[in-house]
Amino acid sequence: MDNFTLDIGATPVIDGVRFRVWAPAVTSVEVELVDAATPRIALQREGEYFCGLLQAAAGDRYWYWLDGTLRRPDPASRSQPEGVHGPSQVIDPAFGWSDSEWRGRALEEFIIYELHVGTFTPQGTFEGVIAQLDYLCELGITAVELMPVAQFPGERNWGYDGTCPFAPQNSYGGPDDLKRLVDACHARGLAVILDVVYNHLGPEGNYLHGFGPYFTERYRTPWGDALNFDGPDSDQVRHYFISNALYWTNEFHVDALRLDAIHSIYDFSALHILQELTAAVHQQAVALGRRVHVIAESDLNDVRVVQAPASGGLGLDAQWNDDFHHALWAFLTGERSGYYADFGQLSDLVKSYQEGFVLSGGYSSFRKRRHGSSSAEIPPGQLLVFSQNHDQLGNRMRGERPGEHLSPQQLMLAAATVLLSPFVPLLFMGEEYAESAPFPYFISHGDADLVEGVRRGRLEEFASSGNQAAPPDPQSEATFLSAKVDQEQRRKGDQRAVFNFYRQLIRLRKECAPLARLSRENMEVVTCEEEQLLAVIRMFDGGQLLCLFNYSDQDRVVRPPLASGIMSLILDSTGNSPPGSCVTVYATRPETFPTLAPFGVKVYRKD
Repeated sequence: MDNFTLDIGATPVIDGVRFRVWAPAVTSVEVELVDAATPRIALQREGEYFCGLLQAAAGDRYWYWLDGTLRRPDPASRSQPEGVHGPSQVIDPAFGWSDSEWRGRALEEFIIYELHVGTFTPQGTFEGVIAQLDYLCELGITAVELMPVAQFPGERNWGYDGTCPFAPQNSYGGPDDLKRLVDACHARGLAVILDVVYNHLGPEGNYLHGFGPYFTERYRTPWGDALNFDGPDSDQVRHYFISNALYWTNEFHVDALRLDAIHSIYDFSALHILQELTAAVHQQAVALGRRVHVIAESDLNDVRVVQAPASGGLGLDAQWNDDFHHALWAFLTGERSGYYADFGQLSDLVKSYQEGFVLSGGYSSFRKRRHGSSSAEIPPGQLLVFSQNHDQLGNRMRGERPGEHLSPQQLMLAAATVLLSPFVPLLFMGEEYAESAPFPYFISHGDADLVEGVRRGRLEEFASSGNQAAPPDPQSEATFLSAKVDQEQRRKGDQRAVFNFYRQLIRLRKECAPLARLSRENMEVVTCEEEQLLAVIRMFDGGQLLCLFNYSDQDRVVRPPLASGIMSLILDSTGNSPPGSCVTVYATRPETFPTLAPFGVKVYRKD
């Protein structure tokens, strides 16, 4: 499975280590081997690259010297054992994989669990995650999504401040431990999704400017300089990031890449970087003989992201659908601030079930302009939906969980809305048992001025929304520790009930053919706005599945013709009726009509 070879960085070969770095901004590049008696060794120029074969070995640490004056880590370093400011380390890409029979999973099979390595376990490491994989299998998860693991400054960070895109975070365990995690996932039938950031690099430890024009001043992102994907010398920048994508899928056997905030990737060339990158990943997947997916996070509501290039699209496999979350959250909580201003009616949730995007070309009061395109014609398996994720928690001032605003019954209703939908579902760590720990924004920068800038930015962000309180200090270790989750909470009281309901939902989604089939065909959505009732009917050979949702705080009666005849109950969020019990609904006998408890969910099968 090793037909892709990374042609930048330091790679062990038979006669030593081959070094290759793109550095058009300098006239000379030398390699300094740390702890070696040899002097710095000059690399030979080959066009805009500098190359050389040195007597070195895996494990050796090294620096690049630019024009004899600037000492820098390798832009394509596979390991930074001393952090973003330390030397790079030569890593042997060979690994004793045991997943030779693994062929990946179809997107339609994904039930995704997004986690942050540093807060998912007490250890905060890749090895710690391995110890919890059996728990995820017990829950019914089929795909594990890791928030970004590329080397970032310090030991505490969400991961979006990474500056060494090829180096797995040292405090998480480094490259070999990440490979062990992926291998352990595959041994249990779990796919691995890696969150990667191709729209910016973090501000601390970002040393790429000294090598060449990786960045451009033509565009700006909310996080700093935009990457140069369409200006002079952009071919080599594109090669760098495409190589990074192939590096993860080949050397680490990753099954999917989640591309962060593609709306901040700017490219006006004829061949968009995302189209080129996705095509390269798909071609590599064919060569590897397994499935590899490319998934976008985007707030553009643009179906071209997932449409085929022949139809004018970029060809990605799927994208996140924030509209589904916003419609669900605004309707359940009544919140209308910020981007929730465009949502809040049951009709928004119904539209999302029927089409995907709620904002599909109409006017957005939040953006003060028209927004989005219709996703009604794209397969629902190309959209990911969720009731929680890292952004939707962390974008809140305190990072609090929905359990602070919603009752256990409402949490179960939200879970059912996601997991009984025709889309690819995503859970955020701990939501399956109503985890009480928040997920606030946290960092551990070493630059005092940068730390103060981040603190000031957080204060200004929430002050502008009218909030007078102060957010948790992002630099404080206590803020990070507050985000540590505790899976033992699933054994207690209401949290146990929530956990058991999630397990039932996931099992039902897997085992019930109409739910496992991600399609709008043979699906009917019926609603009663006044009573806040939603019914989703999934037809199949010989019968139908009736999913009933009550979004009100009152008992609701479901009347014929929606429910009639002999029906078998297969799910009840209240637990009052045993699964498998049959009811017969007569149109002329109201006492036989199904009743939903406040915020209740029931699923019936009718043959």
